[in-house]
Amino acid sequence: MHKLGRGHRDKLQQFITITGASEKVALQALKASDWHLEGAFDFFYSQPQLKTFTDSRHLEELYNRYKDPYVDMILADGITLLCNDIQVDPQDIVMLVLSWHMKAGTMCEFSKKEFIEGLQSLGIDSLDKFREKIPYMRSELKDEQKFREIYNFAFGWAKEKGQKSLALDTAIGMWQLLFAEKQWPLVDHWCQFLQARHNKAISRDTWSQLLEFAKTVGSNLSDYDAEGAWPYLIDEFVEYLNENGIIQNGQINDSSLKR
Repeated sequence: MHKLGRGHRDKLQQFITITGASEKVALQALKASDWHLEGAFDFFYSQPQLKTFTDSRHLEELYNRYKDPYVDMILADGITLLCNDIQVDPQDIVMLVLSWHMKAGTMCEFSKKEFIEGLQSLGIDSLDKFREKIPYMRSELKDEQKFREIYNFAFGWAKEKGQKSLALDTAIGMWQLLFAEKQWPLVDHWCQFLQARHNKAISRDTWSQLLEFAKTVGSNLSDYDAEGAWPYLIDEFVEYLNENGIIQNGQINDSSLKR
């Protein structure tokens, strides 16, 4: 490590701390990404042969620590205990990212297969490694493609089993969580509009198209095309914004928000 400049040394140490990789593997990933940390993480996690070896016995012990005493699954109480152990609030968005890695089918539960295979994919087999991996999982939200995948995953994960649509209150909670990361300025107006005018469950089409709308249409609506193929609910939202004077002179008038 002594031949590296201080900036590179710091990045190397940070990479090793988060991934648990050896110095040799860390150097390989950082050099491959021209010393960009996020690129190095992507390189590391996309190369199965580089991932940290996980001990199956330790994974089994972790699973048994959190699994329900009556059902062979991890349920809400086990997830609460896990959150306490890794010092994360159960409402923290990083738990959504973790569930995405685990390919979890339902909110607040992990099957044994989901839990163990998810941790293996992350190179986690201890609570220390779990805690060390949290900054990496947070960083994934800044990657546009991964954010889109996590956003689309959230719909199926958060809806009730057997339902095609997502309950409105749940959808609003998820949007507020996700768009706190993306910082879409209209999210509070969107949620208020839904409660005032819609008050029904949210379809998958509306869910996925809203991310496109937030990404492609500026918050002053200057890029909005009324002839575009937006779901009717998004067209109604634009009408609502204009009718209520929420967009004035190309700016958002936040005084219209209910407190």
